[in-house]
Amino acid sequence: MRRFTRTLVAAALTATVVAGTAGWASGTTQQAVTGAPVGTAAWRADGLPDPERMTPVQVAAYFGGLSGERRAGLLREHASVVGNLDGAPLALRYAANARTAGARFAGQQVLAYDPRGRGQAVLVYGDLAKAAHVAVIVPGSDVDAGNFAPLARKAAALRSATGDRTAVVAWAGYTTPVGVGLDAATGDLAEAGAARLTRFTEGLRAVGAPEPSLFCHSYGSVVCGLAAHRLKAKDLVAIASPGMRADDVAALGTSARVWAAKNRTDWIDRVPYVEVAGLGHGADPAAPEFGARRVPAADAQGHDGYFAPGTESLRAFAAIAEGEVR
Repeated sequence: MRRFTRTLVAAALTATVVAGTAGWASGTTQQAVTGAPVGTAAWRADGLPDPERMTPVQVAAYFGGLSGERRAGLLREHASVVGNLDGAPLALRYAANARTAGARFAGQQVLAYDPRGRGQAVLVYGDLAKAAHVAVIVPGSDVDAGNFAPLARKAAALRSATGDRTAVVAWAGYTTPVGVGLDAATGDLAEAGAARLTRFTEGLRAVGAPEPSLFCHSYGSVVCGLAAHRLKAKDLVAIASPGMRADDVAALGTSARVWAAKNRTDWIDRVPYVEVAGLGHGADPAAPEFGARRVPAADAQGHDGYFAPGTESLRAFAAIAEGEVR
């Protein structure tokens, strides 16, 4: 009974501590944004194929059969749908989201934009159509369309570390937790995010992009862990992870290489790695028994310093993205 009580206390601590990038702060409950893109009702009313019934491969085939004039018409009439269809041509999505996102991301390559809730956005740094390697960064708490700068800095740093050879995707494509609260300690938002991330990677394959390396920070690693068995990825890197909802690498059910990074100054190291009654996210991916490959991160500072220029961790991330390590 005493041991069980300690476990429950640890779970309660998890509920108040686990977070993404916010540190020690209160959290507010979030409702996950899911489902078809904004504007789908008008799209369906025009007799167009239902976005929720098409796979990314089918989306790619559909657009592949359209004339340039017809594509341009869909862009004008249904930009909010075209811009969020995984599998649609990249250039067409960029053009569509330039219309719907307006000045918020002016001049940038916006691969997805959803204004609902706090807003979701996916930005691309580099030439996704021609790059030999692709990296996708999946963020933790507090990142959204209105608070995109922390994720953008990570993406820019990783791209620079690869000598600008790797296309980097900043994927704020799910509803993240806000601050520290039950959202950060449970898997509900991560489950919704996992479905979106899975479809996104399928969309990359459908347009001919290389299989990506995923860099999953904090709560983002919970998203990646839940999606792992379905993801089209060559690497999964759990950074400052509160757990991936798996006991070990084998339980993730993935053929991707699995990596983990955590430094001793990171407050996430004080989080109890438990999962009880839906609270907490399970085993520590950075623990030797989990079986992940360790990423050197001794000189990274705190919870958010792994992508800092000049750090061992960033150099290792770049090498992983470029396939320089085996």
